[in-house]
Amino acid sequence: MNTLRNRVQLIGHTGKDPEIKNFDGGKKLASLTLATNESYTNDKGEKVTDTQWHSAVAWGKTAEIIEKYVTKGDQIAIEGKLTHRSYDDKNGEKRYFTEITINEIMLLGK
Repeated sequence: MNTLRNRVQLIGHTGKDPEIKNFDGGKKLASLTLATNESYTNDKGEKVTDTQWHSAVAWGKTAEIIEKYVTKGDQIAIEGKLTHRSYDDKNGEKRYFTEITINEIMLLGK
């Protein structure tokens, strides 16, 4: 059960080209947004699609794969964990941020 404590698996489409940052020592970070869609029929019989947007980051070899092969609109599957961060914005207000730290990625589609 320990492996299930903080685990996220999503399949969706990227919302924009990934942002890549290179750090000292050769460390690489890829940031991306992922849209997931869920469809259902409402009480009027109409099909409704609910889109959720997720922020995700990847480090190291996974970031290199994303840099090489992932572009806006691609369908991908990711597995990782939820992480929560906070920062002070330019007005000094505390902002909270939740993102997925990607451990594995699978390229889907074409």
